[in-house]
Amino acid sequence: MNTTPSNRRSSLFVPQRIARMTARNSARIIISAAAIAAVVTAFSATLTGTSSSSFLVSTAHAFPTPAIAPVAWQLNFTSELPRRITVEVPGSNVPKAFWYVTYTATNNTGTEQMFFPVIEIVDKSGNVTLANKGVATRVFERIQERERARPIIFPLQIAGTILQGEDQAKFGVAVWEETDARPGTFQIYFAGLSGEVQPLVGSDGKPAVDAEGKTITLRKTMQLEYTVRGDELYAGDPVVAGASGWVMR
Repeated sequence: MNTTPSNRRSSLFVPQRIARMTARNSARIIISAAAIAAVVTAFSATLTGTSSSSFLVSTAHAFPTPAIAPVAWQLNFTSELPRRITVEVPGSNVPKAFWYVTYTATNNTGTEQMFFPVIEIVDKSGNVTLANKGVATRVFERIQERERARPIIFPLQIAGTILQGEDQAKFGVAVWEETDARPGTFQIYFAGLSGEVQPLVGSDGKPAVDAEGKTITLRKTMQLEYTVRGDELYAGDPVVAGASGWVMR
């Protein structure tokens, strides 16, 4: 399985070079936090029926490592290097900068699977952002226009059954707003690609529980690391891929 992002140089987009577009205020939808939360909840319930506690837990707990050989279903996964794009969104007088990663999930497990991708970005300061949350529809449309070579599916439409075979592969995208003109090194975590789960174990050797007394379950997750070596004038140029691999998160 190829888990290494392909080498593709991100494009340079400077806000001053983007022509102002005609305002489209009537048909723009912003993906709601409630909708994203519903996907996260469905993902957790589908896999285990246990607590969907925050992915960030105390380092006092012992984190397990994924099995060397798959012990549960696992989708094939590939991704491209992160790219930067600026878009004039409703409610803003100036273009806003966003980052995105396109990816492909293919089911060669021998049977249909439920696919509920949950994607998080952890920045250089440790702040966690849930991809696609609060991103205007116009941003996804611009990305679809740029990436027209592949049929990218909107985030809320990609969740659900993924059929068998290469011709049934799903092409998705993870998008987040730029909050720092110098992103530096950051990580992207893709959950929902594997059915492998393990309980988080406390320092006493017992399964850790959340505030409601429910077992905290970790899921096999793909971790990708990138470094952006640009600055305010040459933002996003270039992007360098770092280590990648499976972790329990």
